[in-house]
Amino acid sequence: MAAPDAPAPGQVTATALGPWPGDDPAEAARIIRGELGSPHLPFLAELPDRGVGSDSLGRTASLLVELAVDVQPHGWRFVDRPGKDLQRAKSALSTDINILADVIGVEEVPSDDIKIQLRGPLSLAAGLHLHNGERALIDYGARRDIADSLAAGVEGYLKRVAAAAPGARIVVQIDEPEIASVLAGTIPTASGYRTLRSVPGREVTESWQLVIDALRAAGAVETVVAVSEVEAPFERILAAGADGIAVPLRALTSRQWEQLAGAVEAGKRLWAGALDVADPAASLPRVRDVVENVWRPWRQLGLPASTLGALRVTPSEGLARHSPATAAAVLTRLTQVADGLNQLALG
Repeated sequence: MAAPDAPAPGQVTATALGPWPGDDPAEAARIIRGELGSPHLPFLAELPDRGVGSDSLGRTASLLVELAVDVQPHGWRFVDRPGKDLQRAKSALSTDINILADVIGVEEVPSDDIKIQLRGPLSLAAGLHLHNGERALIDYGARRDIADSLAAGVEGYLKRVAAAAPGARIVVQIDEPEIASVLAGTIPTASGYRTLRSVPGREVTESWQLVIDALRAAGAVETVVAVSEVEAPFERILAAGADGIAVPLRALTSRQWEQLAGAVEAGKRLWAGALDVADPAASLPRVRDVVENVWRPWRQLGLPASTLGALRVTPSEGLARHSPATAAAVLTRLTQVADGLNQLALG
């Protein structure tokens, strides 16, 4: 499947990271698409409150080709034949895509773009268990099989989303929440008494490249790798060929900002986790303050206002712990922040 042309960064846009509150995919799709119409980036929500298989790990595991998993007492484990939990995960994803198609079908002007999320191959290996109960991350062969299997599974996923959103450009966010621990060797073993050996950086880059290449071949117009700000391996993300980096801004060091500035100057996207949503009960930060928290380091690094178009603004984390109403308010605030940054870009 040939990929449509990717949109050229021209203005600051908004999106969120995927996790969403509640268990109603139709309500989620309507809210998200209502708040994030063009030029912003609506997404296919993940609804972990629906139960087993609806979180990022279970959903991505359901895409694996020729690798079956099921839920055991310690979590998702590889099994010889598919079980009810894997079928539940597959069914939930199919339902979400079908409902997305229904919601899009009644829109007068559907959005030009849509985003989907995947758990990245390293965090997937950290979250899945081998037959003996140990994390798959411990074994090089298992890590390679997971990356290969995920790369083989993304084509079918993108085809289904493309059929649900005819003509929309598909953007993919690869979530690697465990990557700092994977590289540092601090992931605990199943027993918890020791930690797993660190995964070589070159292998991490190669695994990402394998999945990114498969996504591009399947039609994705943009791929970003989402990481936490702690020990974020920006160089490896870019070396793997990602189009951008998604990272919270709350604790970035000066050196990390310099790395991100270099990426922007090289034509990459920055998905800036600029809106702090860590406390669902707290009032949302003021638009002016959030804009300034982005603009200040941007200006200090010597980046011209015209390069702000490389930004997408996101919350600092997923919104599953919020209510649907407060999650919707977060999306509204993000679009307001994007408007504020666009005003700066225009001078």
